[in-house]
Amino acid sequence: MKSREGMLRLKRFQVEDKRRQVAQIEAMIAEFDRMARELNDQVLAEQERSGIRDAGHFAYPTFAKAATQRRDNLAASERALRAQLDAAKAACEEAEAELGKAEAIVERDQAAVDKHNQPMPARSAVAQA
Repeated sequence: MKSREGMLRLKRFQVEDKRRQVAQIEAMIAEFDRMARELNDQVLAEQERSGIRDAGHFAYPTFAKAATQRRDNLAASERALRAQLDAAKAACEEAEAELGKAEAIVERDQAAVDKHNQPMPARSAVAQA
């Protein structure tokens, strides 16, 4: 029975680890999204300040070009993280399913032990005759 408890503890740890990974990826996506919005606001402010909105114009602000490139890089990283998030969620669901199976096995085994350890009912006087 001790090995089953160890297996159950391991499965619970794996589920918690997968949940932590999902939460970390979600936090990174949110942070990248926030940073991209801030960069977009800065680009718009720089375009407003300079009066030039065409990125191909020779006098387009260098800061706006750099901020636009960084924003685009963050967007690409966010897309990659979303793919990782999908994979992490699938792994988490799989780990949760394995934990559920392990818990069911332990419960079944415990029920069998409990049934085996129950005292035998006393014979009635009618059955003895």
